[in-house]
Amino acid sequence: MFPVIRQQLIAALSDGQFHSGALLAEQLGVSRAAIHNHIESLEEMGLDLYRVKGKGYRLSRPLSLLTPEALAAEARPAPLHLFWQVESTNGYMLERAKRAVNGEACLAEMQTSGRGRRGRTWVSPIASHLYLSYFWRLDQGLAAAAGLSLAVGVVLCEALESLGVEGLSLKWPNDIYLGGKKLAGILVEVSGQQGEACELVIGCGVNVSMPESIANRIDQPWADLSGEWEIPDRNQLARAILTHLDQGLLAFEQEGLAPFVERWQQRDQFANRPVKLLLGSQTLEGVARGIDQQGHLLLALPDGTVKRFAGGELSLRARD
Repeated sequence: MFPVIRQQLIAALSDGQFHSGALLAEQLGVSRAAIHNHIESLEEMGLDLYRVKGKGYRLSRPLSLLTPEALAAEARPAPLHLFWQVESTNGYMLERAKRAVNGEACLAEMQTSGRGRRGRTWVSPIASHLYLSYFWRLDQGLAAAAGLSLAVGVVLCEALESLGVEGLSLKWPNDIYLGGKKLAGILVEVSGQQGEACELVIGCGVNVSMPESIANRIDQPWADLSGEWEIPDRNQLARAILTHLDQGLLAFEQEGLAPFVERWQQRDQFANRPVKLLLGSQTLEGVARGIDQQGHLLLALPDGTVKRFAGGELSLRARD
């Protein structure tokens, strides 16, 4: 459980203005020493804070906090769960999978054990990015889920583009780039038995406003949305993504990957570029030729052949 006092402190500081320790202590009904201790805890969670004698504390930039009221501005029939802190939004939805309904989703201000593909950690500073997981039950079964992460990539791009974001591209199989740097990642987790309906949990992590203290921990070029909007509205972003996921998953359920292939190809970050493909301990070099109708990567090898590759164990990196 995320302490209420810290929720209140973040809300008080979210305007990006200076607040004195004495006034914060009075407003929140605690001592100045307690305020100081909570400020240090928030810094450890990834918030960039300034301290100026005689002025107090302020965030390096204002925050857009998620609220039930703002998220409900566009009515959806499916439940929406909002938390200050969870281990993982995907983990929460996986636990609910047997009783969840299509379109049910979870959002959190912070993840303590956010996950990326292949067991990687997804760095999740508090109240800075968007951590969203979405549920869908696919009656056609496991085989029908092939290529879903590519379809979701298209859906996320179109949601961002609807808000005016330009310069987006897709990296096979599940990353979104902005200006050639990673902006967002997708983690699709599937459960179910062969021949039965399968349960899909789609995790979306979008960099909104990267704290400087967190940026130093990331080992690849990254982008965030703070350059697109002065104060990114995370509620508006979440609503746009949920709306596009509702429409996109219905289309995917009815038609599979087919209606998304061309839209994916149009945004292919590595189209016709030399690449390295990591497959377990093996490294292959070639030229990326997009995807086929099943979402497999097409790789033109030095011997002139074009081979298809599929599976979550693949990792793609541009060659220098």
